[in-house]
Amino acid sequence: MATKTDFSPLVADVVTALGGADNVRSVTHCATRLRFKIKDSDKADIAKAGKISGVITAINSGGQHQVVIGNDVPLAYQALMDVPGMRAKGIKDGDAEVDDDGGSEDKNWLNKFIDLISALFSPIVWALAGIGLGKAGLTLATTVGILDAESSTHTIFNAMFDGLFYFLPFFLAITAAKRFKVNQFIALAIVAALLHPTMEAMVGTEGVTFLGLPLTMMSYSSSVIPVVVSVWLAGYLQRWLEKVLPGAVRNFFTPLIVVLVMVPLVLFTIGPVTIGAANALSNGIGFLFETVPWLAGGLMGAFWQVFVMFGLHWGLVPVMINDIATQGFSYMMAPLMAAIFGQVGAALAVWIRSKNAEVKKVAGPGVLSGFFAGVTEPIIYGVNLPLKYPFYAGVVAGGIGGIIIAVGGNAFDAFVFPSVMAFAATLSVGSFVAQLIGSSAALILGFVFTVVMFRKEQNVDKQETDTTPNVAAAASGTYVPLAEIPDKVFSSGAMGDGFGIVPENGEIVSPVEGQLIAVQKSGHAYGIRGDNGIEVLVHVGIDTVKMAGEGFEILVARGDHVKVGQPLAKVDLNAVAEAGFDPTTAVIVTNSKKLEGLKFTDVEGHVGAGDVVMRMEP
Repeated sequence: MATKTDFSPLVADVVTALGGADNVRSVTHCATRLRFKIKDSDKADIAKAGKISGVITAINSGGQHQVVIGNDVPLAYQALMDVPGMRAKGIKDGDAEVDDDGGSEDKNWLNKFIDLISALFSPIVWALAGIGLGKAGLTLATTVGILDAESSTHTIFNAMFDGLFYFLPFFLAITAAKRFKVNQFIALAIVAALLHPTMEAMVGTEGVTFLGLPLTMMSYSSSVIPVVVSVWLAGYLQRWLEKVLPGAVRNFFTPLIVVLVMVPLVLFTIGPVTIGAANALSNGIGFLFETVPWLAGGLMGAFWQVFVMFGLHWGLVPVMINDIATQGFSYMMAPLMAAIFGQVGAALAVWIRSKNAEVKKVAGPGVLSGFFAGVTEPIIYGVNLPLKYPFYAGVVAGGIGGIIIAVGGNAFDAFVFPSVMAFAATLSVGSFVAQLIGSSAALILGFVFTVVMFRKEQNVDKQETDTTPNVAAAASGTYVPLAEIPDKVFSSGAMGDGFGIVPENGEIVSPVEGQLIAVQKSGHAYGIRGDNGIEVLVHVGIDTVKMAGEGFEILVARGDHVKVGQPLAKVDLNAVAEAGFDPTTAVIVTNSKKLEGLKFTDVEGHVGAGDVVMRMEP
């Protein structure tokens, strides 16, 4: 069983890759990722962070440098807090970021909105999902007759699983207070007044007045938007009062005045307006699912994982929670089962068909995590997305499954992560058969589409592609054994196994098929993450970085997908010689220590660009 100690080397390397603790503005974590805000992006090497052993992937998205760890991210976060200089940077449970040097590096309004929603809901999302699972289980037990809905046992269980949702405004008051820098207890006092039993008892009662003014009472139990807006505005009032009130009365008059002002303000304006807006949004979504369910379900099933990749899903989470809280169900959540299962089916196919040990090591546990817990980041970033075609297969399968589910009128009646454990949440609304068929179809089609595309990937131009991990020559010229490369860093094997080539012309090509994860501006070095699991560095010449790009023409860009033999650069070898540098080009397998059976072919003397030099033997 993993402990935080196991993650100490990993997080130390991550901090170094991101430019050190001094370059980190703040860090928090969500379900699977460490989320860093960086002061100077030029000092942070996100590609290097993504290559650290134990890191699934690292991306720059939503104004954050996100390092995907997986389900054990809380342990990694604990270890991160022990890294020198990092404890003060940690943000937990929705704390507001303290900006000590000029504000956020990203002023994009969408990123700010996503960051806000993430801060408000990420601290409670696991509690919501876990207790929501209990609520779904209670529904299942009642439906199949295990438990009598009129029994006191059912009543007690219902209180266990419904309490969090009924008193959700209290939880949001805490996270919103931290985010908006409001006194938590003042925020809770505002919400307590709104949820007081006497206030709830007046809901629906005619003739209610306050200070002689007519008032339409609304229920604020389980509400989302009114609480967030109220706490946000209360923050401005609190800070103003703290500036203008005398010190002798400030401490007790501030909460008194804030409550006296904010509660009536909520009852007369904020509450009706925000609840009306939330209901209008819910009705609009419901109308879409009822009138064109195939379109709504298809979009959610196909693109939910894309939303998750970019962090945009946080913008939809409050809508789902609000729907469940106010109307008892959410149409938006049901097609998400297909989105999850489509990617799981694709990853399952890769796990079965792939011969790459590294890929299989990620795919196997990732499939279980996605199927039973609804957590798909490991298979998305570690398997499906790097290979591309499994991800596309999962998207298409999820869209088809989402259409079937939405046409069946299905909805979740509890906020749970879509997984096999969540089927109980789909019993109350719509056709459970359609939910089961749509989810199963996504799983099966994701698997089948991936298998078919896997075969096509191996059969390009009707020629069987060798799926055995190979490394080819990056240039035509004279083969040089690793130990004879005139650079001690390479020849010592410290960076990994490999070989050199003295090029006979200036064309430098890719030695593997994969994605370019690094392209130096000087044009002298290229990092490629191979589709076959091999990670390769192509370093053109010895110390040629000092030429600052003179004589180098770069033909590719970071993020490009390249084939074996595809040109990476053109180099003026005469310019290299005139500058006094050795043109020997090193091809280094940087993850060779993880690859068992990587052997050299029988090669010596002259090699051609694209000729296989290293091959993985079974």
